[in-house]
Amino acid sequence: MSAITWEEPFCGEGNSCFRLGTDEEGNGYISVAGDEAHAITDTLPALRALILAIKAGEADHLLQTP
Repeated sequence: MSAITWEEPFCGEGNSCFRLGTDEEGNGYISVAGDEAHAITDTLPALRALILAIKAGEADHLLQTP
């Protein structure tokens, strides 16, 4: 697996902070800030759609830690 380059955390209201990353192969990653070992991996367009849903308040529950 290639090394992941993580961006600075994006934090919404409360504790809903997540990070985006990419690797040298162009894969996209998203994780809860501080839990990058359990990142979701998918194509960049799929993660972009997820991020737009999160920003619209439709998917915040997907990024909450158990």
